[in-house]
Parts: sequence; C-alpha cells; structure tokens
Amino acid sequence: MAESELYRKGRALRRELFGEAAVERIDRDVYSDPIMKKFIELATETVFGALWTRPGLDFKTRALVSLVSDVATARIPELPIHLRFALNEGWSEEELVEVMLHLSGYLGVPVIREAMLVASRVFAEIRAEKAAGG
Repeated sequence: MAESELYRKGRALRRELFGEAAVERIDRDVYSDPIMKKFIELATETVFGALWTRPGLDFKTRALVSLVSDVATARIPELPIHLRFALNEGWSEEELVEVMLHLSGYLGVPVIREAMLVASRVFAEIRAEKAAGG
C-alpha cells in the first residue's frame, strides 16, 4: 500500500492513542495476518488519519464517544481498545465506570454488566502492565 499523508498521520496517531508497546503487540498478534493487515491499513488511513484528526473535538472527547459507542452497540471486542484510548487520553477508571453506570438507565443493565466485566479486566491488565514497567 502506498503511504498517503492520511495514512502517515493515522499511523502516528494510532501509536499515540494506543502506546508503542500496545501497537507492537497488536500488530504482531492480530495484524500480522494478511487479511487483518488489509483491515488495519484501511483503518489507519480512514479512522485514525481522517476521522480522529478532524478539527472540532479533542482526542479525549473522541475517546469517550468511541467508548460509549462500543457500549451502546455491544461491540464488546472493541471495548478494550477504546477503554485504553480513554485512559491514555486522561479519563480515570472512576469516570469511565460512572459513564457506563449512567448508560445503564438508557441501554439496560445486562449490556452494562458485560461492559463493566470487560472494563474490570482491562483496568487490571493496565495496572499490571504499569507495575511491570510496561
């Protein structure tokens, strides 16, 4: 794939949002597959390079919108990604839990329970990574 300016911007932003170690890990574990490599190339250019870099919203707000979208549409496999983004952009665990609790009144308790189980696991993973120096 020829690298466009949007792709280069998206690649840099993806590393900023995820963190270097997380990008290296997911690229090795998920995106080394030829089919998934095509997906991440497209997502890097369109989602990170075009959408996330648009003016009008800061990254912190975009991270929260993405997280709420995951919860509201029960995109549980995407939720760990956006929980990490939100934490990296300055949201606290407590604030994210409160957002999810608030959504229970609009989306229902079962979907929030599932999201909170994921959040609990992701928060523990991140704390362990930080304790290990990662």
